[in-house]
Amino acid sequence: MQRRANGRGPGAWNGLVVGLAGLGLGACNVAATPETPATDQELVVCDIAAPCETPLPVKAVLVTMFEIGMDEGDRPGEFQLWKERRPFDVAIPFPHSHHDLYYDPEAQVLAMVTGIGTAKSTASTMALGLDTRFDLSKAYWLVAGIAGIDPEDASIGSAVWSAYLVDGDLAHHIDAREKPEDWPTGYFARRTSFPYDPNRPEPTGGEMFLINESLRDWAFELTKDLELPDLEGLEETRALYTEHEMAQKPPFVLKGGHIAAMTFWHGEIMNEWANQWVSYWSDGNTDFVTSAMEDTGTYTSIQYLDEIGRVDKDRFMVLRTGSNYTMQPPGKTAAEILLGENEGYAGMEASLESLYLVGGTVLDELTGNWYTYEYTIPTPDMLELRVFTRSRYRLSGLSVQLEKSGSNSVNFCSSSICNAALSFVSLYCSQAALLGSVQTST
Repeated sequence: MQRRANGRGPGAWNGLVVGLAGLGLGACNVAATPETPATDQELVVCDIAAPCETPLPVKAVLVTMFEIGMDEGDRPGEFQLWKERRPFDVAIPFPHSHHDLYYDPEAQVLAMVTGIGTAKSTASTMALGLDTRFDLSKAYWLVAGIAGIDPEDASIGSAVWSAYLVDGDLAHHIDAREKPEDWPTGYFARRTSFPYDPNRPEPTGGEMFLINESLRDWAFELTKDLELPDLEGLEETRALYTEHEMAQKPPFVLKGGHIAAMTFWHGEIMNEWANQWVSYWSDGNTDFVTSAMEDTGTYTSIQYLDEIGRVDKDRFMVLRTGSNYTMQPPGKTAAEILLGENEGYAGMEASLESLYLVGGTVLDELTGNWYTYEYTIPTPDMLELRVFTRSRYRLSGLSVQLEKSGSNSVNFCSSSICNAALSFVSLYCSQAALLGSVQTST
């Protein structure tokens, strides 16, 4: 098994690693040259289920779950905006899964559509992870899908980054008409005696997954100030939720817990269950915010693939955007709202646009600054160094020149993290007799 970068080391060391990877190697290494993007003419895709000596390099996998009709030109699902707006021009047959793959050879991003539900997402992710045509060892995985959203926490169109993934299916269930009278619900954890029994087992059977919180926090910090589209019709729907302040806000970016269940549920009572279930399995460390079907299955495959070195589970992210509320507003019944949503989600278009904006921001940061993120999984403290990553460097004699019109210097931020990184790189470059014109901000 090959050694992989791990983003869970001490924060100070991560900051220093950025100084080395993002600056020392990016600006001072004489062997460093700009990466040459692949083109579709240069691509060599190996045969399916055969040995492959030249697997396609993948910097990121875009994981969507469904498309409604065609991949382009009709009513969009989760994949269509990406296909229409980005150069996913290389179609790669994927007959052992739900949907063919698409590859952007310049950014080296691979897009997949898993199919709806835990079973399909688990199988599709495992099929891709074991496919020898792709080098996924350093790939970041971005789940980008729509979801139901709790009006207690956010509004439709909002974007939610999740680290806690709670399964809503693995449990015991007694019909509410037959449950003991003192039980709040007939739904309770396996190997326990009653609902929300504190003497529950550890979630080793897939009941809950905690993915890389530091990477989640980095993605949130990177995108939290984005202005999400507030499309026509959203305000009218928001106004119905008179008892939920957060539901009435324009779309925004936040963090929160996610529940994955194969049953499309709706209503105030189920919403309360989801909040209690997520709190129960996360030991109160997160709140239920979004509901969908696939993510515990997808991450199950990622965990198994990590064990054999095919992927790095610490590079996995979940982004869900609210297409509909998970409970009814005052004056409406759960059945009314659910049946109405079956005709089309109130926030569908806005949620897809938010997915593209927020998810695209993260993908562009990762792939556009690969020399930083190839070996170092980002953490929130690395964002202060992003100013370094927006320019290319080249060597001219013994100086380091910034390839930017009208400038031959680099302005760095003034924090202690940046200063430490700068000091490290200055020493590195001086020893190599390559230190050029570098100035710090005051």
